[in-house]
Amino acid sequence: MTVRRILLVEDNPQDEMLTLRALAKVNLANEVEVVRDGQQALDFLLHEGEFADREGQEPPAVVLLDLGLPRVGGLEVLQRLRQDPRTRLLPVVILTSSDEDQDRLKSYVGGANSFVRKPVDFAQFAETVARLGVYWMAVNDPPSKEAHP
Repeated sequence: MTVRRILLVEDNPQDEMLTLRALAKVNLANEVEVVRDGQQALDFLLHEGEFADREGQEPPAVVLLDLGLPRVGGLEVLQRLRQDPRTRLLPVVILTSSDEDQDRLKSYVGGANSFVRKPVDFAQFAETVARLGVYWMAVNDPPSKEAHP
């Protein structure tokens, strides 16, 4: 059986720590890989640069993608993932502190599977992240590899 993983793309160390803590509470923390900017996310998912040795490894079950990232912004990461046949169907959840309607609209137009605003309150943040983790790791039923175009 393949281990399903979450890729967290987050440049804020505090948000990273809170996310990992919330996922640990629902026993998902050992299934999370973290990258800290948009270029690292692309390299990880497309098996390039420092992650070229990942070729042939299973993609994550879901990407939790922040919008305000260094080097390559979250919306551009989303756009490039949707243009590549290897990542076109990869579930991407925008997990951001942005409350801008334009960010939400651009995310969905760009192919995001969900747009979730990070709650300011820690307890609400932890509950939101835990629910996301459980849904994408245990409830969601993705297409099989054989079904990919």
